Amino acid sequence: MYTIDVNASRPYRMLIGTFLLEKTGEIAREVNRGARALIITDDNVGPLYAAPVSESLEAAGYRCAVATFPAGEEHKRAGTYIDLLERAAVEELDRADLIVALGGGVVGDVAGFVAATYMRGIDFIQIPTTLLAMVDSSVGGKTAIDLAAGKNLAGAFWQPRAVLADVGCLGTLTDAQFADGCGEVVKHAMIADADLFGELESTPLTPELLKRDLARVAWLVARNIDIKRAVVEADEREGGLRKLLNFGHSIGHGVEAAEGYRLGHGTCVAIGMVAIASSAVTAGALAEDVPARLAALLEAHGLSLAFHVDAESVFAEALHDKKRTGDAIELVIPREVGGAALARTPLDEFRRILEVGLACTRQLSSPSTKED
Repeated sequence: MYTIDVNASRPYRMLIGTFLLEKTGEIAREVNRGARALIITDDNVGPLYAAPVSESLEAAGYRCAVATFPAGEEHKRAGTYIDLLERAAVEELDRADLIVALGGGVVGDVAGFVAATYMRGIDFIQIPTTLLAMVDSSVGGKTAIDLAAGKNLAGAFWQPRAVLADVGCLGTLTDAQFADGCGEVVKHAMIADADLFGELESTPLTPELLKRDLARVAWLVARNIDIKRAVVEADEREGGLRKLLNFGHSIGHGVEAAEGYRLGHGTCVAIGMVAIASSAVTAGALAEDVPARLAALLEAHGLSLAFHVDAESVFAEALHDKKRTGDAIELVIPREVGGAALARTPLDEFRRILEVGLACTRQLSSPSTKED
């Protein structure tokens, strides 16, 4: 088991290993002394893992309840959030009690926002069950719901009391769900760790690796968490450095929305990363071979670079991005493998970057994933 301490405004410990679900109650009691716990999960994850987590919490002395909502990004909305707040009140949770977020990124974001705002903030624990949530959304205290105008437009910074990343849960993911998390793994390597990028080129993080070498998967998850930990500690509230973690996201979120959310988040971020890298090459800011290396690495991790929307549609959706202020948007521009920089970019220039980058991404997409 790996242990990573996050020294944020509210310090907490992240545990990465196996058989952690059964230790939830024990770990919870180290950071919380309440009488009640509300597990928030979705209807995919709940049937798989709510029982052992609930049993562990009850064994530790909690009166435990489970609140389940429908799975999917389309349910990361105000209605779900309000329903869960009402459920917390019905269960008579008080300020000493605990919320447990059990699931992927949507569950973690919504449950964390409930915890941040119920009674002006109560303790919560993250139990991410997807690779994407383990290496990204469970780290750093960002919580949110989506609004009609865009993703994550209502939320709060609220650090968990602990994070339990049980890599055994990854065995129940589909290949597509597993690949979706690999987009963030490659992103971390691209902006902060050239050695990790090279290691992933040699040995991709795939479902096959999960089957034959769970220990290496746990190590890779821990390494990614440590990359994000360092960024969060340096810039918890995203005033500067933490914005580097948005590499590929402005374009990726635009693709995601323009495609009607039919593509996975990791896939859309992958498209965004290759697009912005390709545009950086045309501007003379990045070596010419990097976009092709990046595209090949993403596709080796099962991420398609195929999309069916045009640049104008993506641009229209990207205008709702939180990183836009007035007539400019802040982009993360790769300078080399393992390094990137922030650039405040006028919207007309961003439109050009989109057009050039998405055109190059189509060309770099492998023949098997190109659109008809």
